[in-house]
Amino acid sequence: MAILDVIEFLDPTGRQIVHRVPEGGSGEFRLGSQLIVRESQAAVFFRDGKALDVFGPGRHTLSTANIPLLADLISIPFGGKSPFRAEVVFVNLADLIDMKWGTMEPVTFRDSEFGMVRLRAFGTYAMAVADPQLFVNKIVGTQGLFETTQIEDYLRSIIVSRFNDIMGQQMSTLLDLPSKYNELGAGLRASVIDDFANLGLNLKAFFITSITPPDEVSKRIDERSGMGAIGNMQQYMQYQAAQALGNLGAGGGEGGGGSDIAGAAGAGMGLGAGMGIGAGMAQIIAQGMQGQGGTTTQTSPAQASNTATSAASTLTCYSCNAQIPANSRFCPECGADQAGKTCSNCQTQNLPNAKFCTNCGTQLS
Repeated sequence: MAILDVIEFLDPTGRQIVHRVPEGGSGEFRLGSQLIVRESQAAVFFRDGKALDVFGPGRHTLSTANIPLLADLISIPFGGKSPFRAEVVFVNLADLIDMKWGTMEPVTFRDSEFGMVRLRAFGTYAMAVADPQLFVNKIVGTQGLFETTQIEDYLRSIIVSRFNDIMGQQMSTLLDLPSKYNELGAGLRASVIDDFANLGLNLKAFFITSITPPDEVSKRIDERSGMGAIGNMQQYMQYQAAQALGNLGAGGGEGGGGSDIAGAAGAGMGLGAGMGIGAGMAQIIAQGMQGQGGTTTQTSPAQASNTATSAASTLTCYSCNAQIPANSRFCPECGADQAGKTCSNCQTQNLPNAKFCTNCGTQLS
């Protein structure tokens, strides 16, 4: 294996947390080799699972003067130039912002509105390596993690574990969670800050960006809110049916004035038929829902009043017994005058064809 005389690492992305030189394990170094550490970097000499020394930004010549522990590791008979096997771990000390965290799978919580609900959570955080040697010992030495994605996954598992604990204590209902993001984020940051410090990390900021149920649960919530927006389902279905059939009835009115009148009449007939069919459909669906639920729906006072008003809006012609509008002066079927006779004695209103007052018996003129 070649002896490394110049040891350095340049990260063009600025996102890599640690990088080992050489990448494939330990390498051969010798006294007098040049170590180049850039700004926002620290270099940790690592051998046999132990960090020997930490170097800051600048150019460093490896010698027993700046790495005293090497004196026990090299062979003196080689004149201080004997190679020794070790590795250098470069640590990024810059602030790492917009780090992502999130639950891999939805977690089930109790909910006061829905009974139970499965939730996913996502957010961001910012951190920086505060103690390079402790970080290398804990992450690289103990965990054996070198890839940035591996380190991020390890930190994410810590955050999600604490999140589940915080949510279990604070969860009331999914509907109230958006107003508690700041409170939950502050509690979660306080919970994980010591875990990060034990790894040599400084947690600088922490945010919760969303806590949501799975897509299929979101669809059910949308349906429920849509039902609330509709209000009276029977009236809504009547309106929808009348709109559809009314449009069909109005489709044939083209041409001259006669055609327009016929089209208008057809539209009116279509609208009336639509309203009748819509009412029938709504009644059938309502009865079906009652049958499935095993309950009987009672008519409300408002509905009874509307029924009575509808019945009172017509009257029976005294001549041909046809049902005609209540305010009609003449019957549209037989032409009979519908104006009643007023008794001159007791002022009682009688039918138009009455000969004697139904109240006092006075002969009517």
